[in-house]
Amino acid sequence: MDSSVIPAARIAVYPGTFDPITNGHLDLVERAAPLFERLVVGVAESPGKRPALPLAQRVDLARDSLSRFPNVEVRGFDCLLAHFVRDIGAGVLLRGLRAVSDFEYEFQLASMNRHLIPNVETLFLTPAEQYGFISSSLVREVARLGGDVSGFVPPAVNRALLAEWSR
Repeated sequence: MDSSVIPAARIAVYPGTFDPITNGHLDLVERAAPLFERLVVGVAESPGKRPALPLAQRVDLARDSLSRFPNVEVRGFDCLLAHFVRDIGAGVLLRGLRAVSDFEYEFQLASMNRHLIPNVETLFLTPAEQYGFISSSLVREVARLGGDVSGFVPPAVNRALLAEWSR
């Protein structure tokens, strides 16, 4: 990023694969949204993670789930996160930490992003206690095996997961 470009500290990007978006993600957005003029939820294509749901569907589900927040925008992206953040003009990168086990990976990402986009700060938030154990990968696996995930995801996401694994 050009060091002469000063990103807007009141714009944040919350990136992730969101495969699927969970109530834990919604909790972080609900608490972060009042802190920023604009919060962009960036849904990454992430082909290396081999998402169960296609990008367009993940974006639609996130938009549906977050529609009650007027300053939250959902956008899909398929480029380097640093480029996406630069294109948005954000000054803050929002990340969630569920447990100590998340910290090492998130610290590596934050350090790399500090080199790629030095004018952007990473802000870590922790979810409410009842969401600390929820992960998208765990929700996917439970849903794939026929378990009830309705308490962990918004209703539209639950319907999408049921449809995905009823085929």
